[in-house]
Amino acid sequence: MAEKKSILLRLPPELWAEIKRFADAELRSVNGQIEYILREAVHKRSGKLRDDESNEEDHD
Repeated sequence: MAEKKSILLRLPPELWAEIKRFADAELRSVNGQIEYILREAVHKRSGKLRDDESNEEDHD
């Protein structure tokens, strides 16, 4: 698996609380939920999203 990049993200407390509620409901960490939301947004905007390496190997 490719190494993930780390970033510092500053969020207003209200937004953090909403993301935390979604994450709890979907049994994800807040970090995992943010990644999920970003992937959905990129996929929706571009119409496609490159799979992670494990999925790429399945297609070879």
